[in-house]
Formats: sequence, C-alpha cells, structure tokens
Amino acid sequence: MATKDPTAVERANLLNMAKLSIKGLIESALSFGRTLDSDYPPLQQFFVVMEHCLKHGLKVRKSFLSYNKTIWGPLELVEKLYPEAEEIGASVRDLPGLKTPLGRARAWLRLALMQKKMADYLRCLIIQRDLLSEFYEYHALMMEEEGAVIVGLLVGLNVIDANLCVKGEDLDSQVGVIDFSMYLKNEEDIGNKERNVQIAAILDQKNYVEELNRQLNSTVSSLHSRVDSLEKSNTKLIEELAIAKNNIIKLQEENHQLRSENKLILMKTQQNLEVTKVDVETELQTYKHSRQGLDEMYNEARRQLRDESQLRQDVENELAVQVSMKHEIELAMKLLEKDIHEKQDTLIGLRQQLEEVKAINIEMYQKLQSSEDGLKEKNEIIGRLEEKTNKITVAMRQLEQRLQQAEKAQMEAEDEDKKYLQECQSKSDSLQKQISQKEKQLVQLETDLKIEKEWGQTLQEDLQKEREALSHLRNETQQIISLKKEFLNIQDENQQLRKIYHEQEQALQELGSKLSESKLKIEDIKEANKALQGLVWLKDKEATHCKLCEKEFSLSKRKEALHCSDPLLELYIHIMRT
Repeated sequence: MATKDPTAVERANLLNMAKLSIKGLIESALSFGRTLDSDYPPLQQFFVVMEHCLKHGLKVRKSFLSYNKTIWGPLELVEKLYPEAEEIGASVRDLPGLKTPLGRARAWLRLALMQKKMADYLRCLIIQRDLLSEFYEYHALMMEEEGAVIVGLLVGLNVIDANLCVKGEDLDSQVGVIDFSMYLKNEEDIGNKERNVQIAAILDQKNYVEELNRQLNSTVSSLHSRVDSLEKSNTKLIEELAIAKNNIIKLQEENHQLRSENKLILMKTQQNLEVTKVDVETELQTYKHSRQGLDEMYNEARRQLRDESQLRQDVENELAVQVSMKHEIELAMKLLEKDIHEKQDTLIGLRQQLEEVKAINIEMYQKLQSSEDGLKEKNEIIGRLEEKTNKITVAMRQLEQRLQQAEKAQMEAEDEDKKYLQECQSKSDSLQKQISQKEKQLVQLETDLKIEKEWGQTLQEDLQKEREALSHLRNETQQIISLKKEFLNIQDENQQLRKIYHEQEQALQELGSKLSESKLKIEDIKEANKALQGLVWLKDKEATHCKLCEKEFSLSKRKEALHCSDPLLELYIHIMRT
C-alpha cells in the first residue's frame, strides 16, 4: 500500500478539528443565548485550534539569540493588505501586559473575533500567497486549499457576540493544548442528550397546551358575556316587536278611516268642480268683453310714460348745461360763492328728487309690462281693477301736472341765472364803482332765495305726498300680481275643464251617431221581420242549396257563411243567434 503524505494527513486533521470546534462553538453559543466570555471552554478550544492551524508549516527564523517561530509575522501583514486592520494592530501594540509575539498574535485573534472580521482578514492573507511564502512552507495549511476552507467556515462566527477582556489575561504563558474529550461522544452522553431533548420537547408542549387552555378560557368567558348580552337584546327585540305589532294594528285602523274620509272628500271635490265649471264659463264670457277696454287703457299709459321719459331727458340735459354755467360763475364771481353754493345744493336736491321720481316711474312701467300678459280675472275682480286703473290715471295726471310745475320753476330759475350771468359779465369791469348797487341786488337775491327755499320746501312736501301715493300704488300692484296668479291658475283649470267638455261633446256626438245607426238598423230589422214572416229555418240535412244564389254548400261555401251579400239577412241571422 502507498503511504500517505504526513503533511497532508496533518492538514486534514487540522481541518477536521477546525470544523468540529467552529460547529461546536456556534451550536453552544446559540443554545447559551448570550454574549460569550473569555472563560467559555468551547471558545478557548477554538483559539487553540486556530493557533495550531496558523502554526502549521511556519518557517523558522534565525536570530542572534535563538530560533523564532511565531504567527505574529503573517498577522502583522494584514495591516498592509487591509487598511481597517490598522486599529487592531495599534491596539495590540499598546497593550501593556504583552511581551512576546505569540501573546500579541493571541490578542489579535480575540479582537478580530469581537469585530466579526476574522474571516475577512485571513482571506486577504490567503490571496497573497507570494507574501505568505516568506513565512510558510509550500506544504503549510495556509498555502493549500484547506486554509481557504477554514476561512470559509470562519464566516459563520459572525453570528456569535463575544465580549473578551484582553488586558487582564496572561496570553504570553498560556499552553495551547487541544482537549479532544469535548468532541468525543459516549453512548451515555448521547442517550442523556436525547432524553434532555425529549424532556425539553415535552415541556414545550406542556407550556403550549397551558397557553392554549388560557386562551380558550378567555374566549369562553367572552362568549358567555356575548350570550348574556344577546339574550338581553333578544328580550328587548321581542318587546319592540310586540309594540310594533300594536302600532301596525293602530295604523291599519287609521288607514281605513283615512280612506273613508278620502272618498268623502273626493265626492265633495267633484261637486265643487261641477259648480266651478259653470262659474268659469260665465267668467270667460265676461272677460272677453272687458279685455278690449283694458288693452286700450294700458296703451294710453304706455304713451304717457314715454312722453314723460323724453321730457326728463331734456331736463337732465338742461341741468348739465346749467352746471357748466355755474362753474363759470364761480370763477368770475368769488364774492357771491356762498349764495351760489346754496343754490347748487337746492338744485342737487331737486335732481335727486327727480331721479327718484324717474326710478319710481320706471318701476311702474316695468310692473305694467309684466302685468300686461296676465290680466285675466273674474267679473268682480275686473270691476275693482277698472276702479283702480281710473285712480291710477288720475294720480298719473296729477304727477304730470306737478312735474310740469317743477319744470316751469326750473325754467324760471334758469332764466334768472342767465340774466344774472349776463349782468355779471357786462358789469365785471365796473364792480368796484357799483358796490352799493350790488348790495341792493344782493338783498333782492336773498329775498329771492328765501322764496326759492320756501318753494323747494313745498316741492319736497309734494314729493313726499307723491311717494306715499306711489307706495300705495305699489301695494295695489302687488295685490294685482297676486290676483293675476290666481287668475292664471283659474285659467289653467278652465282649459282643463274645456278639454274635458270637448271630449264629452265628442263622446255624445259619437253616441248620437251610434244611436241613429242603431235606430236605422232596428227599422231594417223590423222590415226584415215583416218580409220573413211565415218562413221557417230549415234543418241542416234538408239545406243542400242556397236559396238566393242556388249554389250547393261545400267546404269552401259553408252553410253558416254569408256568401250572399244581403244586409237584411245578415241582421236577421245576427239577431236570431243572439
């Protein structure tokens, strides 16, 4: 048999030990369930195994005093290959209790495990085999595939949380011996472990059952409370159903009473409708006669309103001219500003009053236009409207007279202003010499202004009276509008009644025509009876030929078919059958 390479056997043994130590460490750490300390035995054995793996195939370096064979050299290379490892190297060098390179290497491994970057650091070393060849032989574990496998296994250690105190430990003098008893399993240990596993499973099941029991008890108590609440609500619903049934019975009785009352009301309304039909017919006849006179009255009112609007436009134009003249007077006559301002105030008041009268007349005109389309009322209402229209015409005439008077007063004031302006323009150069004469004129003007003020007060009183009359007329127009609405409703009812009347007339005409036709038929039947007296209806066996056309009866010519066109016979047969 070919002997195996002892170095290969060593590599395989170290690989297997590394697998066992890493696997045991991970399983024990997960079952332990908290961070690991430096006194934890599986963790100590893991560092011993890693130390043996790193020492395998390490070259011996000669020095002046002794031979040097430590793993601190290759670990120190990690700082150059992996920049983040500089912190570990610096912290290891700063530790005061470490004197040997082996102690520094052991501290480095512990710090790398706490950082969870041991696999990353060692992977950098394995990749750079040219640099490792300075420290390891060609057959060393770190130079072969087994080193890459161990680095891959180290990735699983990132799951572990370790809290190791490096300062207080004596890492220089520790002896790294592998304890194989931790990895060798006896049959008793296996049985004990299986029993422990079974006991743990049973305890877990017991706890699960107890929790289920608690949940079921809570659900049962909640269901009992729900059942109690449902029973209470059920009793309430039963009581409400009984009350609802009693209410339904009462409502049915009330419904029967209302139906009987509704029938009585329908009878009364039908009687009232018959009475209103007669009234509407009479009202329509009277309305046709009275509408012509009302149209003429409204046309005259329209014409009068148009004339008034034209006159008011002329007055406004004249007032605008007067304002421009007054501005010229202010520039020419500074001494008489106070008197002219007073006149302007009075004129502005008159303008406002005139504008209000205009607005009122426009509103009246609009209301008259809206009332033209719907003035159709009863005989009594039409009489009242005629009286009111007469009053309105009288009031409009009075308004026209008052407006004419106001226009005359305005014309007189304008004439006086024009005269005064002419005098002022002619005498503007000789004002200083004629102060005494103008003082007399001022006295006269003051008297005139007083008269004008009194006249304005009278005009205001007249306007107030006119406003009251207009407000009264507005109220009357509102009443007229309401009467119009009533009349329109009556008109709609009248149209409906007319339709019903026309339909009834058509039905009567049709009935008359049918009655006349029936009378003629009866006379024809009487004549047929007279003609057919003494005749006897033959039996079916004896009737083989038609008496009129003398043709035989067959399938196409039935005995019952009236193939001979004799209307008298048709009527007689129809009567005999019925």
